[in-house]
Amino acid sequence: MKQKNIKSILSNYRILVFLFMMIAIGASIQSLTLEKKSSVEGGLEYNRYNNYTIFKASFSHLKEGKSLYVLYPEEHWDLYKYTPSFAVFFGLFAIFPDWLGLPLWNLFSVLIFLIAVYYLPKVNIYQKGLILLFCTIELITSIQNAQSNVLIVGLILLAFALLERNKYLIAVFCVIFSVFIKLFGIVGLALFLFYPKKWKLALYSALCLSLLLALPLLFIGFNQYEMLLSGYWNMLMNDYSISYGYSLIGWLNIWFGLESNKLIIVAVGVLIFLIPLFRYKEYKTYTFRILTLCSILIWVILFNHKAESPTMIIAMSGVSIWFVISGKSNLNMILFLAALLLVSLSATDLFPHYIREAIIEPYAIKVIPLILIWLKIIYDMTVLNKKKLDIE
Repeated sequence: MKQKNIKSILSNYRILVFLFMMIAIGASIQSLTLEKKSSVEGGLEYNRYNNYTIFKASFSHLKEGKSLYVLYPEEHWDLYKYTPSFAVFFGLFAIFPDWLGLPLWNLFSVLIFLIAVYYLPKVNIYQKGLILLFCTIELITSIQNAQSNVLIVGLILLAFALLERNKYLIAVFCVIFSVFIKLFGIVGLALFLFYPKKWKLALYSALCLSLLLALPLLFIGFNQYEMLLSGYWNMLMNDYSISYGYSLIGWLNIWFGLESNKLIIVAVGVLIFLIPLFRYKEYKTYTFRILTLCSILIWVILFNHKAESPTMIIAMSGVSIWFVISGKSNLNMILFLAALLLVSLSATDLFPHYIREAIIEPYAIKVIPLILIWLKIIYDMTVLNKKKLDIE
């Protein structure tokens, strides 16, 4: 009876949408009401929604002709690491006081994610409820930090769902917009391979790219914009050279002491990602396309030198979709439970603090199930025949 009730709740989108909206509001209230905390440097105190403050301040800095890519310790901790166009977009929230702007930002991100999940074709309502359930912990972690990751994964999922319905213009905008938030969204362009009328996709891409690229010129002159783009590029290069994060690169460094060039590892990752895409005949198979979506979502975390706990919502979305559409073999069950345990639940109080501090974090344990699941997806896409792949 209990199982029936749980399935009934997970199949009721109204209940889940309401709950996730409440989570967004609750996390915002928590961030707004918690006491300020000190940063490592200088003993300055900052609020608990520092990322939102960074985003909000970027809009003011852009309008005032200031550099976006230098520290402003009197306002917030850490650098702004996004494009000038995202700073303009965030003006939609920056016009409000924090007590209203922060909840609106988190609600917007969660709403896009919910719309994207419920818009996925050929995934039943119960499976969509399971996807949301499996992603809940990572979603909470991301919005508690006022991060953009929930929005990014929502945009990529929504792009896929729109492409499946031949709604190319909005789909292209979602992918290009995700790139203007965080550069790794560019991997989402791989989805375009599966759909006809490539000329239309290329035209829409050029249009959306031009519009988003030109957006800051509404507020600043061309020379100032050129300086900002140069600053953005320099920031990316410096940021890339000093960080490993919860990535495959970091795992190889921690476990095996490998100091290989990051670009070489990323290049190998690209080659492995592309292997199944040589099966052109499978492009017409829905399961092949959605598995590619899952591969993309996990890839951008495995090969992201800045991957951290709040970014895991992206990878766990891919893992969750993979699990609900795949056959429930023993191997798939073990891999999924390992991801749920080591990626999501390891960050909660279910794990003793000392295990998290002494093992999970220093040894990048979160990365291991993601590596194995990604390789399993690549294997399935490469080896399995159409009959076994197809869920249509």
